[in-house]
Order: sequence, then structure tokens, then C-alpha cells
Amino acid sequence: MKTFLRDLKTEFAGYNGAKFAKDLMAGLTVAAVALPLALAFGVSSGATAASGLITAIIGGAIIGALGGAFYQISGPTGAMAAILLSLVAQYGMSGVFTATILAGILLVLAGIFRLGRLTAFIPMPVIAGFTSGIAVIIALGQLDNFFGVTSVGSSAVEKFASYFTDGFAPDLTTVLIGLAVILFMIFFPKKWNAVVPASLISIIIATAVAMIAKLDVATVGAIPSSLILDERFSFSALNLSDLGGLISPAISIAALGMVESLLCGASAGRMTGVPLRNDRELIAQGVGNIVAPLFGGIPATAAIARTSVAIKSGAQTRLTGIIHAIVLVVAMLALGPVMANIPLSALAGVLLVTAWRMNEWHTIRYIFSHKFGGAIVKFLATMIATIVFDLTVAIIIGIVVALVLLIARLAKIKIAVSDAEADENCAVITFTGAILFANTAAVSGAAKQVAGKTSVVLALGGVSYMDISGAQAFGELLEELVKGGAAITVCNASDEVAAMLGKSGLVEKFGEENFATAKAY
Repeated sequence: MKTFLRDLKTEFAGYNGAKFAKDLMAGLTVAAVALPLALAFGVSSGATAASGLITAIIGGAIIGALGGAFYQISGPTGAMAAILLSLVAQYGMSGVFTATILAGILLVLAGIFRLGRLTAFIPMPVIAGFTSGIAVIIALGQLDNFFGVTSVGSSAVEKFASYFTDGFAPDLTTVLIGLAVILFMIFFPKKWNAVVPASLISIIIATAVAMIAKLDVATVGAIPSSLILDERFSFSALNLSDLGGLISPAISIAALGMVESLLCGASAGRMTGVPLRNDRELIAQGVGNIVAPLFGGIPATAAIARTSVAIKSGAQTRLTGIIHAIVLVVAMLALGPVMANIPLSALAGVLLVTAWRMNEWHTIRYIFSHKFGGAIVKFLATMIATIVFDLTVAIIIGIVVALVLLIARLAKIKIAVSDAEADENCAVITFTGAILFANTAAVSGAAKQVAGKTSVVLALGGVSYMDISGAQAFGELLEELVKGGAAITVCNASDEVAAMLGKSGLVEKFGEENFATAKAY
């Protein structure tokens, strides 16, 4: 708390009217971007547009005020909506509220136990893979609203498959509205988009046309005039028998909240030069997700699109996030009756474009154009797992694949044997790579290549790492050489490798005099 208060003092040092004006404009701009996305992500999650709006308000205010940096803007996201689809289908909104609170508790604990650096161990191809997988799920989940049809199934994949088994009869008017929104967002000039987001303008136009022409299309529905929704978390409605089944979804929500928020902060930190305090951000995300369901909100996390808009709009302090939340409250209360007439296909069009753009195309093009086989495997494995399973399983699969590929790469040790220039009876064995459990057979078998030599020098300058299994195999090699009558000399080991040689007892067993620069051992 002392550190937080000290950082607040630094953040608001010299704060004046000019800085407030920048925060105000940035907050208004972010709200313009957040409004259509909040409504869209609320609908796409299987909840309601109102739930998405409440989440943006609560997340923007609470998480923004307590967050790990001034620039983080939180609210509902497409990635989170993809997770919630199956959760809503199985447990209903009461299950979503409970899982969100459980996830919030997990995030607070993660921050308290300083787990904010764990995302650094997730390879970039894995992150790109699950981002693309989520984009596919979002797109599949919007097909019903885009075409004006109703699919059957508990997951986005099952619903898509039902189009081919249960018939597919799209509504032409609905499709035209969604298509018009997509085309408008694609061709809207980028320089204008920096001032007024194309998503907001396209939805305004689509809503106006639908209202004036009295089109018979599905709409968002009633927008409440209260911050506390009728459908919200209630202890009286808590079903204890469902808690066991909600633990896994809660872990997925917490994991996604952690990954998405910290990656957003890392990217924004590079843009501003102000690093994110990871553990504080996790606690803030946790508190926000504990409180949001009490108002009827769904899970919130930091959003890179809204955060980058805040930075580019000149945000100075965390007041930007709070102002953005206040503007959304005003919009909800003042424009609720109008927003109720927004066509669902218009929101679907916005989300289809958002899903396409959320792919990390730069990373994807880079790994495929340069033919990085390992990275391609990680990307595809994670993407497919995200679509077929869920985020938690996908990340685990991606990391396991990455570790297997890493071990396979590290196991490729090069063992070169040559004769010493000054003595043909002396052989030099040069090791390049890591000596570890995966290549012990190659290490211990190197004695056969120098059979008959009276002296053998083992050069370890190219060895980056040695584990206990590798040390044992290296000891077997030394033992074979000594049994064959060869004098041994081990040289050029790094401090880390030398420490392993000493700790494993090899120096003591074979004599310190046979290890060059013995002091290092």
C-alpha cells in the first residue's frame, strides 16, 4: 500500500488543468471505442449487452483506479467472451457470476504471491496461437447473429457444425446489415478512425437505418437504467453442488485474465516507457472481478485496443480509465432506449472485424515466412487446442510442445574427435551443446572413438549446461577412458559446468590434477 500511495504521488505530481483536459479527452475517446465493444462482447459471451456494459463500467473504474499503471483500460474482451460461451450454456449466468468471483480470488492470490512474472515463461508462438484460436471462436460464435439463424450445440464448433446437419436459412436483411458494417469498418479512413472509431459510427448508422425503416431484425434489447442489474450474483442463488464443476472454468478465466492483462501491460509499457507493476495489476484485476458480478457484470481484463487508444489520445493518469467509465454510465442512462434498437447483426459485423484484427499477423507472417518449424508447430498446436478445448488446456499443450521441442533441440550435442597436433597418441574430444539426460548415450559412448590413445583431452568450452544425468554419463566416459589406460585432462569448463563436475563428485573421484584450472572446481 505504501508503494501504491508513493506511485500515486509521483503520477499526480504537478497535475493541473492542462493534464486533466488530456485525461478528459482520452477518457471520452476510449469510451467511444469501448461502448460498441462492451455491448458486442456482452452479447457474444452468451450474456447480455447490459452485462458487457456494466463490466466495462466496473472494470474501467475499479481496475483502472487500483491498477499497476496509469494506462491500463479494462473491460470485457473477445478472448474472455470465447471462454464464457460454453460456461453460460452449461451453468447459466449464475455459474458465470460464481466462476468470475472465484477467478477474482485466484487473481488476488496470484498478485499476493508475486506470480506476475509467470507469463514471461510462455513462448510468443504459444501466445499468438491461443490469440488466433480465440479469434476463430469469436468469429464462429457470431455467425448466428450475422446470418439471423439459430444453431445447436454447447460450443462454437458444435454450433457451426449444426449448420450442415440442421439446415441453414440466413435472413437476407440481417446479413446485409452485418455485411455493410464490415465493409464500412474495412474502408473507413484510418486517419478518421483515430478521431472517431469506425465501429461506433457503423453501429449508429445501422441502428438509425433499422429504426427509420422499421426493419424486422433481432436487436440488443432493453438497456437497464440502473448500474445494478436484476440478474446478478446472489448468495441465495448460489448452488454449492456446482462449485466443483466451476473450479476449472474459474482457473481458465483467471489464467486468461493474467495473461491478457500482463501482456497488454508489457506492450503498453514499451509505448509509454512506464513499466507495469505486474503483481499490483493482478490484485486490481482480482478485485474488479470479485466486485463486477455483484452488479451483474462478467469477467473483465485489460484490453490492448482500449489501452493503446488511451495512450495515443494523451492519457496522463489513471483518471482516464475512471472518466471512460463515467462516460459509459452517462451513455447507458441517456441513450439506453436508442441502444436497445442496435441490430445484433451490426454488433456481429464489428466482432468479425475485431476477430480478424486481433490475430497477431506480424508474428504469424514472421514465423511462417522464415519457416521456423518449431514455432509453427507451437502456434498450430495451441490454436487448435484453443478451438477444440479451452484456454487452460491450450496453454498447457502449447508449453508442453515448446518444452519437448526445446529438449529435442538441446539434446543435439556435437562431439568432435581429433588428434593433438604435437602428439598423435593424444586425442582431443570437443563437446558443443548441453550435456543432459537426453543425450547421455552419445556422451558415455564417446570413449569408443578414442580407443588406444594414451592421453585424452576433454574440452568443455562449448558446453552451456550439464545436469546430473549428464554429469553421470560424463563420469562413465571418464571411467572408460581410465580403464583403457588413457591419461585424462578436462579443460575449459564454464563456472556453472565446473560447479556441476565438483558437486557430482567427479573431481574428487578422478583427481583434481586432471581438471585444468582446478580452482574453478
